[in-house]
Amino acid sequence: MHIDITLSDIKARKHFFSVPLDYQQSPSKQITVFARELVSVENQHKQLPYLVFFQGGPGFGAVRPLSYSGWIKRALKEYRVLLLDQRGTGLSTPVNATSLSYMSATDQADYLSFFRADNIIRDAEYIRTKLSPGEPWSILGQSFGGFCVLHYLSAAPEGLKEAYITGGIPSLTRSADEVYQATYQRVLAKNQDFFTRFSDARVLVDTLAKYLFDNKVYLGTGELLTVEMLQLLGINLGMEQGPEAVYYLLEQALIDTPHGVDVNPLFLHQFSQFLDYNTNPIFALMHESIYCQQQASAWAAHRVRNEFSQFNYRPGKPLLFTGEMVYPWMFAQFEQLEPLQQAANLIAAKKDWPALYNLEQLAANKVPVAAAIYSEDMFVEMQYSLETAKQVSNLKYWLTSEYEHNGIRMDGERVLDKLISLNRGHCLR
Repeated sequence: MHIDITLSDIKARKHFFSVPLDYQQSPSKQITVFARELVSVENQHKQLPYLVFFQGGPGFGAVRPLSYSGWIKRALKEYRVLLLDQRGTGLSTPVNATSLSYMSATDQADYLSFFRADNIIRDAEYIRTKLSPGEPWSILGQSFGGFCVLHYLSAAPEGLKEAYITGGIPSLTRSADEVYQATYQRVLAKNQDFFTRFSDARVLVDTLAKYLFDNKVYLGTGELLTVEMLQLLGINLGMEQGPEAVYYLLEQALIDTPHGVDVNPLFLHQFSQFLDYNTNPIFALMHESIYCQQQASAWAAHRVRNEFSQFNYRPGKPLLFTGEMVYPWMFAQFEQLEPLQQAANLIAAKKDWPALYNLEQLAANKVPVAAAIYSEDMFVEMQYSLETAKQVSNLKYWLTSEYEHNGIRMDGERVLDKLISLNRGHCLR
């Protein structure tokens, strides 16, 4: 089924596909995968090749285009763009506490085990047989989308003409523990930069943390706002314009009233908009599994945090923000995660995750790959990305300090243009 709509200078078509939950089992339960096809108005009658976009995450639907701008504008010059809602996100049989409520915790964990990069790529290949039969297509992955690209190159390179990665070259072999040991170091650096840039931020943060430690403060959702939850704001420090947004939120957190200091209702309303755990539970449920190959994550970020006591707050000690980490206590504190707590523990204990990367295939890769590696990226360790780049044949990279992790969102037209030039042997400009 497809539905046509019109955006600003863009024609869009909505596609819905019925795909197997488990491609290894026949027959299998079917789920729906949604993809939005874009073409510029001036090219709508041309037979253009496809560029498929894999969103960051895991657990987030593809970007919803609002205008003819950014990386989409550059891509539409020569492609039809396919925005894929990865299974479980957006309009693709969404995963949330409501949709999983009819399952036992064991069944929830078993169901969610089919929502990693391997099955996302199986979905993409299935869709290619429908939209581009017999023709390979181009792909672009941002952040976790880059992890999907590397799996695509490992598992089905015959389906690819060329590949692009921004902020998402994973280690092919390192464990979740190693990833988080590097990640905490980068988060420490982002904290230092934040408190240096905003001279009153230390007082604002520590005063608020002490208030939350001494008082029960509830968000508009009814959730208790804890110090640990406050620390999660640090995930925004790794985004361009993220530190500014966090600072402006914090500077209006507390207000003076005739009865003393109290929390600003505006802050309580806006706080929840900075964190996606209630609205995008796959991110919390499956995030650590994206690093797992034949081993359990066993709550890696939580365990590795014990090596970094700086992040353990107590009154009189400076508060530090955490980053892209998921902790078991989140499934007791976030309203929409609480019903999934048992499933989350089962997923964290799962040891038999299949391998995601074929090292021999990647070493012999013939698909042209161009990647942007951001040297200041808080989310993806630069040294691990460079390590992987040496292991993948035919991969060229652009190493830059110009952008944070969300560079393609902030300056996508330039970023994608550079990668296209790099892949085609043109001079970067």
